[in-house]
Amino acid sequence: MLYQDRWLCAIDKPCGLLVHKSSRGDDRVFALQRLRDQLGCRVWPLHRLDRATSGVLLFALDADTAAAVGHQFMARSVAKRYLAVTRGHTDTEGRIDKALARGDQRDDQPARTDYTRLATLELPIAVGRYASARYSLVAVFPRTGRTHQIRRHFKHIFHPLIGDTTYGEGRHNRLFRTHFGCHRLLLHAAELELHHPWTHQRLRIRAPLRGVFARVEALFADQDRAIA
Repeated sequence: MLYQDRWLCAIDKPCGLLVHKSSRGDDRVFALQRLRDQLGCRVWPLHRLDRATSGVLLFALDADTAAAVGHQFMARSVAKRYLAVTRGHTDTEGRIDKALARGDQRDDQPARTDYTRLATLELPIAVGRYASARYSLVAVFPRTGRTHQIRRHFKHIFHPLIGDTTYGEGRHNRLFRTHFGCHRLLLHAAELELHHPWTHQRLRIRAPLRGVFARVEALFADQDRAIA
């Protein structure tokens, strides 16, 4: 549990857990169900995270709060910050403005993602025709909320996320599994900021990195210190 008051509750969703029941899988445990049982009351999910993504997941504890915060999400006034590890050295900062297909016959949806590179890593491990492997740790700020937006956008600029088995690159995923025991997507919802609908304060909720993602982040920090 990251935050709780009379109206809202935020959890740190682990990688591998679905938000709610889906026709695509046969999972029996979901974040919504677990939180409902833990609190002993109905909860309303206010946004979604992919099964493979960890981090801040916000719920409302009543219908009026769900509607009020839902309007903020629809108006794109909720600020989101993710952390991700990409293949290659990205630009220092950038904006990815590319419409994304919906997966049906409707028109593509406008989608925009901003990012800032926080650190770089170069490993003396050959991958393909290169003698070393390069990676970036980036802070990601999605300005829209399309399905798999961050993953698809970074694939579009040829910097796919590590651990992404759908849009990523297998050779680099295998490197992280073999050398660092990393069997997850390196994408984490680190921070969510919104206007509290009833207290009228700015609410900022953060989820720290844990487990293997925290260990991978330490690799970037260690290399930065060595260079300095």
